[in-house]
Amino acid sequence: MLRGKKAVIFDMDGSLVDSMWIWPEVDRIYMGKYGLKQPADFHKAIEGKSYTETAQYFVDTFRTLHRTVDQVKEEWKEMTMELYSTRVLPKPGAVDFLKAMHERGVLLGIATSNDRSLAEAALKAQGIFGYFDSVRTSCEVAAGKPAPDVYLKVAEDLRVEPSACLVFEDVPNGIRAGKNAGMEVCAVDDEFSRCDEEEKRHLADYFIHDFYEIRDNTYERCRQNGK
Repeated sequence: MLRGKKAVIFDMDGSLVDSMWIWPEVDRIYMGKYGLKQPADFHKAIEGKSYTETAQYFVDTFRTLHRTVDQVKEEWKEMTMELYSTRVLPKPGAVDFLKAMHERGVLLGIATSNDRSLAEAALKAQGIFGYFDSVRTSCEVAAGKPAPDVYLKVAEDLRVEPSACLVFEDVPNGIRAGKNAGMEVCAVDDEFSRCDEEEKRHLADYFIHDFYEIRDNTYERCRQNGK
């Protein structure tokens, strides 16, 4: 998996840290506050979108929500900042993996769809922010995932060719973004995307349940990719 790789780039939520549990509750509270009804395709519609694109989706979809994109984003931030600062923990084995990559001289990056302040709060709270040579959000590029933009931007920051980068992602559109960038992708198990596990395995080059599997060489090579 790591042979020939000069950089490892992580999606954050659901891939590096356990934080996806926050958002269904935020959606429930926020929609209840404004009397909004969740569309049947809601989760697929916003999968991979940047923080700003998701707020724009709310403004465009819910016509009775008389809020601007910036107002929606700020309300979400107020609802989640304390949780990201105090209750979001790294995935099992993730910190040891970061340390091992750092010791090997492998460059590390973050390519998240989340808001920058929330991402930095979570990384700093766990004492791992300093491991990363680049932290980028999809709000800082032209298009969110599955477009490759944010992954290509991190690779540019790191001055590493996409083919020498390994991506960790937890949702199908995130995996597509990494593959669209010309990178190998390892899918990460997460409770909130287990319904998409078959699709994740189909799209990715590798699959892990936790980061210890990389250390122990027990990760899954996705057969359809011939790895």
